[in-house]
Amino acid sequence: MISQVFILSSKGDHLIYKDFRGGAGNDIVSIFYEKVTALTGDQPPVVMNHKDIYFVHIRQGGLYWVATTTAGSSPFTITEFLNRLAALVKDYCGSLSEKSVQMNFALIYELLDEIVDYGYIQTTSSDVLKNFIQTEAVTSRPFSLFDLSNVGLFGAETQQSKVAPSSAATRPIQSSREQGGKSEIFVDVIERMTVVIGSNGLLMKADVEGEIRVKCYMSSCSEMRIGLNEEFSIGKSQLRGYGAAVRVDECSFHQAVRLDEFDSHRILRLCPSQGEQTVMQYQLSDDLPSALPFRLFPTIERDNGGRLLMYMKLRCDLPPKSAAINVCATIPVPKGSVSLSQELSSPDQSAELKPQSRAVVWQIARFAGGTQLSALFKLEVPSLSSASMLEVGPVGLSFELPKITATGLQIRFLRLSPIQPGPSQRWVRYVTHSDSYTIRI
Repeated sequence: MISQVFILSSKGDHLIYKDFRGGAGNDIVSIFYEKVTALTGDQPPVVMNHKDIYFVHIRQGGLYWVATTTAGSSPFTITEFLNRLAALVKDYCGSLSEKSVQMNFALIYELLDEIVDYGYIQTTSSDVLKNFIQTEAVTSRPFSLFDLSNVGLFGAETQQSKVAPSSAATRPIQSSREQGGKSEIFVDVIERMTVVIGSNGLLMKADVEGEIRVKCYMSSCSEMRIGLNEEFSIGKSQLRGYGAAVRVDECSFHQAVRLDEFDSHRILRLCPSQGEQTVMQYQLSDDLPSALPFRLFPTIERDNGGRLLMYMKLRCDLPPKSAAINVCATIPVPKGSVSLSQELSSPDQSAELKPQSRAVVWQIARFAGGTQLSALFKLEVPSLSSASMLEVGPVGLSFELPKITATGLQIRFLRLSPIQPGPSQRWVRYVTHSDSYTIRI
């Protein structure tokens, strides 16, 4: 049973507050924020208590999603409810942000009225809720399929699908009525890499976690068929192929996915509901089919003036026609570093010293495949010694690889049945992110 639900900004501003039981005052919101901000670390406990009230919270979209309850309720159930509530708000409002919540507060209160009745969860199904939700979402910018200015940054083109910009699916699921009845469906293949490279340049760890995510804007779709690579295998194998085969260690599927054609033809069948859902998740460890996207060649030394010199040469091993975007290298430096001078090999780079985090942050907006960039950082460090030079590193890389999957997983086709009346669009997009990419020096 849930007593209150409220949404706070990162600064503690009250965005949404709903009291289902009438047992607590508004000061309960301030009590939660004081408790969560008083804790050290970036990840406070999901469940906290104040006297006989328990706070269960998650963080999504830079916001606190909080529910209060009593001792007799399951925290796992309430955590799942909050995750589902955040997903519904994203589906109905188009995005998760402080601005979208403020602009759509009436819609969110209507959602809460339908989802929870006197503290008891009734439904979180978007298929059920669409019959009752009447409030239209308010968006800060009208959606247009013809706004393809960022098409080169995120999207993939196949024979069955065209390219969509990364912001194309960030619109409310109910906005299809405003689009003249246009039906659309987005299939995203998203992968996250965890890599550790030793100081000798040898690969120590390489893991990939991926998912196939579907976002549906169709009012009715009896069945969708997603075809994966024909040579797609599951499970660890001692034999390594050099052809077009794609292998993962393990995978799991959404309960709505039918697998009767998966073993023979690698086809997923499902009836997608409006909104977003993850239809498949998979993992691959220590056996990447392609080369790592980045290699770093560092040189650390001390000059005659007592300054710390860091020469960084970063190589992008993606195919020449591909590119990485939003590349950021975080280089820990000795404590007490006071100033930074830099020499960068191209104008589209930037770097700054952040004394509080004791790191130099090197940013590259776009990094073409098959190229190499370099930077020379000169640090003023009082009382620089051999011991303090050991504080440099390890280097952490963050990046985004549009139109690329580390495992090689591809969507062969995307078919809907029955054929949708009127114009309909099917979009397939691929992207690989860095989850943790560490290079030891």
